[in-house]
Amino acid sequence: MKNATLRQLKVFEAVARHLSFSRAAEELHLTQPAVSTQVRKLEEHAGLPLFEQLGKKIHLTPAGGQMLLSSRAIIQQFREAEEAMTQFKGVSGGRLNVTVISAGDYFFPRLLVEFARRHSGVTLNFGVCNREELLGQLADNLTDLAIMVRPPVDADTIAEAFAPHPYVVVAAPDHPLAGRKRIPVSRLAKEPFIVREKGSDTWNSMEDAFGAHLPQLNLAMEIKSTETIKQAVMAGMGLSFLSAHTVSRELQAKSLVVLQVQGFPLMLNWYVVHRKSKRLPPVAQAFKAFLLKDGASLIEAALGKRGRG
Repeated sequence: MKNATLRQLKVFEAVARHLSFSRAAEELHLTQPAVSTQVRKLEEHAGLPLFEQLGKKIHLTPAGGQMLLSSRAIIQQFREAEEAMTQFKGVSGGRLNVTVISAGDYFFPRLLVEFARRHSGVTLNFGVCNREELLGQLADNLTDLAIMVRPPVDADTIAEAFAPHPYVVVAAPDHPLAGRKRIPVSRLAKEPFIVREKGSDTWNSMEDAFGAHLPQLNLAMEIKSTETIKQAVMAGMGLSFLSAHTVSRELQAKSLVVLQVQGFPLMLNWYVVHRKSKRLPPVAQAFKAFLLKDGASLIEAALGKRGRG
């Protein structure tokens, strides 16, 4: 193992966490063949197979399970060393590790650009994932800050709201309900709905928004991609419940409309979250302060008033 590299350990850890070469490649911004090559090299150094394939799924071998524990310990030691060195660098020259749920990628890069403009020399490490993956990154100390709508309720995290986050019901512009005022929620039961997958932040928010009316809805299709859902709604396949921040461009282009449903929009908040025991480096502390002070106004400016639903 003396010739194994940190890169190989990080790639292996990502594959082991997802039990998927393709999802690890997506997370690491690598090609799948590149990920396979790094894992194969690590297996050569170990002299043992680390994964086995049963049917279409891969699983860790006993050796792979031990390698995962060792890899995470080594990666954590490097991370702690990096964080310790960052303390001496201050904000400029620091590395910001931040992860956001998928709805945030419609505006969050602009916030990062503005933060980097104010703090020259900052290195940005930015990831986008679903809620389940984001909670896993927090638990495994793989990110300094998490940006989400529904922070965990356990006592090990600190969550602070920094911007409003509205959810709306959208339709194609030529839908019969477009332009109508004060639409009863019960009226929506007649329409097919295209929804995000159960367990996603959007689905959980939809449960809150519709409450007892949810079982009455015609959930015609479940799709993991917000972009695909928007295309389906624009094509006239049905209605959808989405973050207003994800449809701002389509609202401005008038390719989608917000239905005026009674009790909507559902108003939630964006939160910046980190583990209570996390020793935030100066750059992460500065970014958190930046979000709390200017995040709401910068999101509004990035999306425009119509993007607020």
